[in-house]
Order: sequence, then C-alpha cells, then structure tokens
Amino acid sequence: MPPTISATDRPLEKLSADAVVVGIGQGPKGLLSTPGADALDRLLGGRLLAALTDLGARGAEGEVTKLPTFGQGPFPVVAVAGLGAPQAGGGWSPESLRQAAGAASRALTGRGAVVTLLAAVGGAPDAERLHAVGEGSLLGAYEFTAYKSTLPADRPTPPWSFELVVPDAGAAKGPLARVRAVAAAVTLVRDLVNTPPNDLYPAELAARGAAAGKKAGLSVEVLDEKALLAGGYGGILAVGGGSSRPPRLLRMEYRGKKARTSVALVGKGITFDSGGISIKPAAHMEDMKSDMAGAAAVIATVCLVAELGLPVDVIATVPIAENMPSGTAYRPADVVTFRNGTKAEITNTDAEGRVVLADAICRAVEDSPAHLLETSTLTGAQLVALGTRTAGVMGSDDLRDAVVAASRRSGEPMWPMPLPAELRRGLDSSVADLVNANPDRMGGMLVGGHFLAEFVPSGLPWAHIDVAGPAYNTGSPWGYTPKGGTGVPVRTLLATIEDLIAQA
Repeated sequence: MPPTISATDRPLEKLSADAVVVGIGQGPKGLLSTPGADALDRLLGGRLLAALTDLGARGAEGEVTKLPTFGQGPFPVVAVAGLGAPQAGGGWSPESLRQAAGAASRALTGRGAVVTLLAAVGGAPDAERLHAVGEGSLLGAYEFTAYKSTLPADRPTPPWSFELVVPDAGAAKGPLARVRAVAAAVTLVRDLVNTPPNDLYPAELAARGAAAGKKAGLSVEVLDEKALLAGGYGGILAVGGGSSRPPRLLRMEYRGKKARTSVALVGKGITFDSGGISIKPAAHMEDMKSDMAGAAAVIATVCLVAELGLPVDVIATVPIAENMPSGTAYRPADVVTFRNGTKAEITNTDAEGRVVLADAICRAVEDSPAHLLETSTLTGAQLVALGTRTAGVMGSDDLRDAVVAASRRSGEPMWPMPLPAELRRGLDSSVADLVNANPDRMGGMLVGGHFLAEFVPSGLPWAHIDVAGPAYNTGSPWGYTPKGGTGVPVRTLLATIEDLIAQA
C-alpha cells in the first residue's frame, strides 16, 4: 500500500509520530535555519542547532542528519534535511524542498509515521511548497518489491504516513488530493518500468494500460497483430516481427467536460530492446527493459488527467513491440511502409523506436489534435549530449519551449534542442523516402527528432521529449529518485497540458 498523506495545523508539541522532518540551509558562514527548524529547536530547549553543528552538518542538498530527541519531544527521532544554498532572492525553490523531502523519506526507512515541517520553509507560495513537500515525501518512500520472494516480517520499510504541518489544514485538502494523484501516476510508471520483460511483453503492457484506463473511465482500444496489418502499421509490425510475442497498439481516450483544447500523447513502448539484428553489446543490455518508459508515462498521464477532471480532450496512442533478432526479424536494407504511405529504408534495426513512433504519430494526427506531445527513450545520443538527468526537447519552437518551462516547475530537468536543417540530409535514401538512421553519429539525438518530424503535419504544434537517461536511474538513489524507473516525464506532461488549457 502507498503511504498516506495529510495536513495538520495543530501545534508541534501536540503531535505524535515516529520521526519529524525539518529543513536546514547552507550558508557561507554556517547553517541557515528555517521556521520549522526554529520551532523544533525551541521545543528541544535550544539544543538542535548546536547539535547539528557538533555533528558536522552543512545543510547541503541531499544531506540528511538524524539525531535523537532524548524524550524532549513527542517523537524519538529528528531528520534534518539539507536544502542547499538559498536562492538569490532568499528562501528555497520548490524543487529544493521536493528533493529534501525525498531524501528524508529514504533516510527514515524503518520509521512508520512521519511529521514534516518542510512546508514552513520560505521562498515559494504556500501551494507550491505544499505540492513539492508532498510529492517529495511520497515519491521518496517508493520501493519495488514485487519480485522479492522472501521479505522478513521485521524488515525496515519506508514510512507509511506523512503529516504536513501547515497554517490551515482545511485549505490543504485540495492540494493534497492532487499530490496523491500525481504520486500514484508516477508510481504506476515506476512499477511498469521496473517489471521484467518476461512478464511485461507487448500484450501484457497493453492489457495493463487498458486496465488502468478503464479504471479511470477512459475509452480504450487495443489493436493486435491482425488489426495492425489491416490498418497498415508497417513500422510497428516490422519492429515486432522478430519476437514470438507480437506487437500491439494501445489507444486511450479521455473527453473532458467543457474541453478547451485537445492534446495527442504518444509514447514509445519497446518492452525489451535487444537491438534486433543490429544487436546491442551485452554489457548493460538488461537496462533495456526500460525502453517502454515513454509508453508508461503517457498511459499514466492520460489516466491522471482523467482523475483530475481537466477540461481537455486527450488521446494517448501507444505503439508496443519487443525488438528481438530471429529468422523473422526485420533486417538492415528492408524497406518499411508506414500507415501514411511513407517508406523508410532500414539501415539500423536498433533505431527501432522512431520506426514504431512514426506509425503511432500517423494515427494520432488523424484525430486532428490541437497539440501533439511525444516522449520516448529514443537515443543514446541524449545521454551523450545532456547526461543522465536532463531530457532533450525538440519540435515546434513555442511548444518545445512551453514543455521546457513546465519541466522547470515540475522538477524534471529538460533542455531545448534545435533541429538544424543540414542534419535532415543525413536521412536521405537512394531507394526510399528516407532512412531510419544516419551512419554519421554526429547530432544523433537531433537526427532522431528530424525523423519524427517527417510524420508531423505542417502547422501542428508538437514536441518530442527524449528521456533515454532521465527515465531510468542506473546509479544510486538521490532525493526522491529511486534506482530503476523514475516516472519521468509524467509531471512535466501534466504541467504542459495544464498550461495549454490555461492558454486556450
């Protein structure tokens, strides 16, 4: 069961919990206190800040210092989360609070009920602080144990409840309902991405997505391999042809009351990517179970939009396949015909994501959306250019920039990338309309964007979010980000959709 979250406006001394969380900043001359830390310090007889100094706490981002209260408060343990240096104008950003709350949640494994005073930290409006602390607390408490065959009854587990101290508990009910919905959507993505590919093959991912959609009240359609053939989805069929487990196309439709605009969501769903005949190196190939993170994100996002009841029409189109080498696999030199009649010469079967996405985009634009948002773990070049935590965004300038702006508020770092005209020439083919991969590795992320752009009608605002690195954390946990599936970019997709509604 996911942790619960609530708000209270009762005095600190009247609260009871297994631990309390406060924030401390990092200043040029030592620790910077916050209102929550000050309140706790008074409750503990002025001992907190002195004890932190003695323990060598610096208030740095990611730092969590735990210390006992020795019976001086209604909770046995204090977790002091570092906020880092304050912003230029004073106070801390919502993302600093989100990271601190997540780090505290991870550090408090083994503690059940947690009270947090992080929402009292200044620097952002009350609602933004509440959202940030709530999201960080819940997302930091995530764990994936579905495949642990033996779990000791007395093992330390993440906190099971969070209580946020706020000025007005009644006013916090609405924002916390949204926090719970967002955290549940991110958790769905993380769970799907972390599920092994022998259990999450194309038909199963389509079934799980359909089940989530029906639970959210969406209209759902799943196309099997026969329907894909009849519909002319040559790209999806080609990529899925090498697997004994055939491909699928999942469609999920939400019609909002008094909808102000319409959005098409498209997400890449490669349940495992061996590279096909252009096979990948063995090292780290196990991470390729995450190649369906884009699909998981759009599935969760359209369900989240429905749960929040937003005034918008959203249709998610999710191509799902497993890219395997076999006697029936598609080959370099094959020519694939997509749903709209465009033909591509296959020069690399490991550039399969754009091949399935082309068909999905063709289908999505048939709905005449006002905007198209697509996300995928598309290129290793994204990691080379921007690292493991920053996604690259391409597309029409205005929507691309709107996505990046939404990502900054959401705490999912993204960077706007160009589509230089000269790189399009690398997709020219002597035998077909274009090739699926340029042998010249320069600008690989941007070439992938150019390929997708071929299937977007002129004048349709669109954005492609390459989350090859940010969607799956292969390193150690940090902040509210666990090892494995991260849930990126659900929060950015939601924020972008809400911005589009506001502008309509």
